[in-house]
Amino acid sequence: MTNAASLKETKLTLPALIQSAMKVISSDPLFAVEEAEIRGQTYRVFKNIPKNLGQFFAETVAEQGDKPFLVYGNERLTFRELHEKSLKFADAISRRYGVKPGDHVAIAMRNYPEWCVAYIGLISLGAVVVPLNAWWKGDELKFALKDSGAKIVVVDGRRLDYILPCKEELGLTLILARDDGDGANVRFEALIKEGEAKPLDLAATPDDRYCIVYTSGSTGQPKGVVLTHRGALSTLYSWYFISKFLEDAIGRSVVGDNPGILLAIPLFHVTGSHSIFMLSFLLGRRVVMMHRWDPEEAARIIREEKLTNFVGVPSQSFELMRASGNDGLDTLIDVGSGGAKRPPDQVEKLATSFTQAMPSSGYGLSETNAIGSVISLNMYQERPGSTGRPVPPLTDIKIVKDGVDQPRGEVGEIWIRSPANFEGYWNLPEDTANAITEDGWFRTGDLGYMDEEEFLFIVDRIKEIIIRGGENISCLEVEAAAYEHETVAEAAAFSVPDERLGERVGLVVYPKDGAQLEASDLYEFMSGRIAAFKVPERIWISPASLPRLGTEKFDKLMIKKVAQQHPPALAV
Repeated sequence: MTNAASLKETKLTLPALIQSAMKVISSDPLFAVEEAEIRGQTYRVFKNIPKNLGQFFAETVAEQGDKPFLVYGNERLTFRELHEKSLKFADAISRRYGVKPGDHVAIAMRNYPEWCVAYIGLISLGAVVVPLNAWWKGDELKFALKDSGAKIVVVDGRRLDYILPCKEELGLTLILARDDGDGANVRFEALIKEGEAKPLDLAATPDDRYCIVYTSGSTGQPKGVVLTHRGALSTLYSWYFISKFLEDAIGRSVVGDNPGILLAIPLFHVTGSHSIFMLSFLLGRRVVMMHRWDPEEAARIIREEKLTNFVGVPSQSFELMRASGNDGLDTLIDVGSGGAKRPPDQVEKLATSFTQAMPSSGYGLSETNAIGSVISLNMYQERPGSTGRPVPPLTDIKIVKDGVDQPRGEVGEIWIRSPANFEGYWNLPEDTANAITEDGWFRTGDLGYMDEEEFLFIVDRIKEIIIRGGENISCLEVEAAAYEHETVAEAAAFSVPDERLGERVGLVVYPKDGAQLEASDLYEFMSGRIAAFKVPERIWISPASLPRLGTEKFDKLMIKKVAQQHPPALAV
């Protein structure tokens, strides 16, 4: 096993890292960079990587072969076995239902091996996969299915129950995986049995669409983020490049000689699908799936499977630290975070508690295929409030205020430009135009600054988004659910700081004249209408109409400030 202790003791300097990066990029043809035109703009791109994800999976399997890859309970699949199942699924769904390149097919299930089989199969077929949030309920799932136009949905038992009421209305074909249930058109296992694991015509071009992933936006309804093959591959090979030049700088692998990672976050998020699942394909790294997050169980699995890597939202790494106990988790080399900003004080706690592992962090969004900046090793210890430098060699980041690029140290909106940037929001041309500049920069809606060495620090968000344990929650969506209650006249949702989750959902409501409103009743009411993670955990009942700005919009800053000076009517 890699000497993890010496990794932790390694002190790297920025000039040394840059020197190693230049050495690798000049000596390894895989990382050769050229220019290419994408949607009318010129970008730096990798010259020699696979042209599409289907080719990526096929070539990687040829290298990894019968090495163990996916573990779920007592089930184990090698790289080859997983790929063969995916090809069988692709063949069967193509012959039975006529799925062809460009067709939209949704996956609505929790983390199961079948999720990965369907994902690879659909992508290899050239279809556009639509991963849906498994925590959504009926109306939320119906909206995304209707918006995306997906007519075929791979579901588990719970999602089958949620989707069945709109099956006929939307003309859906439901493929049931893993669980028992009535109302589906076919069992997933039956498709695998009837399919053939034959090579596919991997004809997708780099800039063809491969995925529409839904993310909460400030407009209330989730937005479909359209991703391309080149976008995802640019992310994966940029991360692979980092691992290679770190290895050159340190003199040993940064993922371990027998790498393995715990999958404890949803695959429908780009952190799960990209930085854990697909990156592990490239690294030859085992992936151990958890049925549901439980820190004690996570610690047990890491010990038993001798896993080297962990990536999760900050609350998960914090809970894993507590669950590891005095025995620690001595096989862990790296404890990474994504999906939300990690509180700076957690960085030191993690470094102290995990005797072998070093904390790391990254910043990216669904719109950037999860890529942006990254930071690790002693550089993270020295700058615990930073999310790192732009990921080389394709990603550029700048800070902009009022249309003007800001100097180092000045706060503004974070803009990102790389070939990994999304094509646009599905069916939302206005939102797309507002998010992507004419010269290809993505306006993230996050506020931050860069120091003299290009380390990025995030300080706030422009968008009205709450990030609870890595989940993006639209304030407008929470407010809309509150307004459905017959006694609510005004509602304002906002983030409440939380050490474990980063943020929780707070809500202030003002009742209609003469109405009696109990916070517990409102909580129960909203629990039946939106996903559990979106339901407010702190509710205040205002005795007066909520303050407004001159624009007649609610003064959220004032509402939040006043509310937090008083105990909530409900705290769960």
